Amino acid sequence: MRLTRVWAPVLAAAVAVGAAGCTSVSPTPLPRSTPTARATAGAPPTAQSCTNFLQSYAPDGPLPAPTALPSGSTMAKIRARGRLIAGVSADTWLLGSRNPLTGRIEGFDIDVVQQIADAILGPGAKVELRVITTADRLRVLEQHQVDVVVRAFSMTCDRWKSIAFSAEYYRAGQKILIRKGSPITGLASLAGKKVCAPTGSTSLTNLIRLAPKAIPVPAATHTECLVDLQQGQAEAITGDDTILAGLAAQDPYAVVLKEKAFTQEPYGVGIPADDIDMVRFVNAVLEREHTSGEWEKSYDTWLAPTLGKGTGQPAPVYGRVAP
Repeated sequence: MRLTRVWAPVLAAAVAVGAAGCTSVSPTPLPRSTPTARATAGAPPTAQSCTNFLQSYAPDGPLPAPTALPSGSTMAKIRARGRLIAGVSADTWLLGSRNPLTGRIEGFDIDVVQQIADAILGPGAKVELRVITTADRLRVLEQHQVDVVVRAFSMTCDRWKSIAFSAEYYRAGQKILIRKGSPITGLASLAGKKVCAPTGSTSLTNLIRLAPKAIPVPAATHTECLVDLQQGQAEAITGDDTILAGLAAQDPYAVVLKEKAFTQEPYGVGIPADDIDMVRFVNAVLEREHTSGEWEKSYDTWLAPTLGKGTGQPAPVYGRVAP
């Protein structure tokens, strides 16, 4: 039996979050967009050149009121269903984790989800949070199992081949977490060391590329990596600074190395490739978060106490042309 000092990962498949509290919600089939002629011909909706993975689709003007959503749009179909379905983490402290006192999943990423839901359904909107692993993120979008994925999702050209992203809403960077007293001092000292990172993550890909002599230890989640570190099955964990800060907050014997981040990890909201109207809508929501101060409020609540003041919400990059 595997023992751990951290709270156990959440295994529930879905949780509904609304103004009235947490209630179970039965999964509802998601509406699929009508395939375009290009998609019918076998070309992926986003099969286009990607020279800038930060580039997304510009909003279609001002954000409409929930009661004035375009007829037949992805957003109108979500409103008719009565809730937004989002793929999230439930064990990433500060970004998306279950509060052991209230049972609610909360964090910086969850605030983004709620802002999107409120824009479609109105204040206090219901949200079905489907707990997924890092490796699940592309699959649940490709199969239209969720409307959005907000789970520390780094934007890359490779991922743009099968899904779409909103504009960047946070800029993280990859670092290393160790046990206090470890001889590991940085990326260059990982040779021969067992280093944990989640399967399907850019963190694992970057580890293999930048520290080829390290011994990768794949895990389903960063929480499992923390357990491996505590039990001596890993000597370090690598991941985004946001995620590692949350792990360090859970274990007094863990510390994030203070070296400069060795990658840049731009977070975007993952959206099915053929729901381009939803991408434009979410980008309008993110713009409103900036002007209303909601982004800063959320950052100050979840990330500032650990990561400091930060540099603010990233400026959006638009110009991607719909296929």
